[in-house]
Amino acid sequence: MNPALLLLTVILTLISSSVAAAAGDGAAPAFIPRDDILLNCGAPAGHSNDSDGRPWSGDVGSKYNPTLTSPGPAAPSQDSSVPQVPYLTARVFTSPFTYSFPLGPGRKFLRLHFYPSSYSDLDPAKALFSVSAGPATLLANFSAYQTAQALNFDYLVREYSVNVSTPTLNLTFTPSANHSDSYAFVNGVEILSVPDVFGTGTPMLVNGATPTPFTVDPDWALQTVYRLNVGGQAISPTADSGLFRSWDDDSPYIYGAAFGVTYSADNNVTIEYPPSLPDYIAPSDVYSTARSMGRDAVVNTNYNLTWILSVDGGFYYLLRLHFCEIQYPITKPNMRVFNIYVNNQTAQEGADVILWSGGIGIPYYVDYVVITTGTGMVDLWLALEPDVSSKSQYYDAILNGIELFKLPDGNRNLAGPNPELPRSRRLIPGWLAAAVGRGNLGAKVQRSVVGLLVLFSRFSGVACSSRCAAGGRRREGRLVVEVATGRQVGSRCRSTATPTLLARARRTPLEATPPRSPPTSAATSRSQRSKRLLTVSTSL
Repeated sequence: MNPALLLLTVILTLISSSVAAAAGDGAAPAFIPRDDILLNCGAPAGHSNDSDGRPWSGDVGSKYNPTLTSPGPAAPSQDSSVPQVPYLTARVFTSPFTYSFPLGPGRKFLRLHFYPSSYSDLDPAKALFSVSAGPATLLANFSAYQTAQALNFDYLVREYSVNVSTPTLNLTFTPSANHSDSYAFVNGVEILSVPDVFGTGTPMLVNGATPTPFTVDPDWALQTVYRLNVGGQAISPTADSGLFRSWDDDSPYIYGAAFGVTYSADNNVTIEYPPSLPDYIAPSDVYSTARSMGRDAVVNTNYNLTWILSVDGGFYYLLRLHFCEIQYPITKPNMRVFNIYVNNQTAQEGADVILWSGGIGIPYYVDYVVITTGTGMVDLWLALEPDVSSKSQYYDAILNGIELFKLPDGNRNLAGPNPELPRSRRLIPGWLAAAVGRGNLGAKVQRSVVGLLVLFSRFSGVACSSRCAAGGRRREGRLVVEVATGRQVGSRCRSTATPTLLARARRTPLEATPPRSPPTSAATSRSQRSKRLLTVSTSL
């Protein structure tokens, strides 16, 4: 045989074997995007790699706006925790400015990166601006400085899913006309082609009555609010299935001391995506870990496994729940059956993951549309409880992943007001400050402190939990004690005479939002709780 032909045969055989091995390990193959833009705003022409090894292009001389002929200002100082790319330089605008991106049709992830600093000696507090992508308003009168201060983030990332139906997507930054000396800025822009992950399911509207089908308009822009790997560790963008999504740990959002149990897939369980489920919906790492209530039927029938997600009131939200049974002996229908509640309303009765998916190790997801009312930040409750009426073999519930997306109002608006800075702050005792320090030891002691609060609650009639939310890089933590009157979890209502003590690590997600007209029918009213916030400063 010809030596060259023999060598080619060997190479093709090795490639074929590698592909077969990759296909057999249950991992979701990476999605390859058509459009993949990483724009390092204010940086000179050329490429710079970020901490994940992804190459960012400077916008000087860029085809996205040829008028940019010189680099933008650099941050005078930068915290060591902040990546230099794309947060070292910025593009500052004192008048409306537009980047024009030639793109193919379809959905794109649009991520905006902000690192508030005194660029060119400008006051960062005066950076007040709006951002629009085509006809959609993403941000309005936005203050990255105030948002970072209120949420204790070093830098901010805002992720949107936009549908492109024209040859060019115009991204416009407009300084606020209501404030003198206002300006706009941005550090980085990501645009990534993605499959239409919102067109593959039929969301059910949860509105207090029987859930009804809800249509997500393919032209809507959506904003990512939460993306949680339930029962597992955080997943970095490079470990995602090609869409460079960040998945956060869910444990800070769990209500009360009832964390349930977490576990990973059995060694002999392989995650296998069915033909009906795109393998890019979520990476296999999401489906290979889970959180359940545990195997104690008596305990499980007396509490709910509950998550609290802080959101902007007055919007509709798309809630996506990911499920996969990954441990034996649960392999047949009616072995684990549970109910799903959202904001104290029944979203699903008789949820049976094996019945839905068809077997162990097979992923499945369901979508619900949730209505929120009120102004500012409100709580969205997700609760699971065993369905005792099913007489299943195990009185338990399971969840693998949570995603929450904000839907636009009738004016294609996703923007809300900036979060308010804490009104009162005080130093906490030194022992508590040490307890919530950095590192594993600090985390263990922090859980002990929370445990003491829980123990206190049992004697004082107060419920306690710790939670935080995603949306940027935490700079410094504060323990916030929120006293509210009246909590209701799932189908069990706590007495309105009993205040709820809520210990929150300050990683709240996005800017608060005023009430907006929903995209379809008017939102159903929901009673609002009166709240008092007591902020305790500490360092995490």
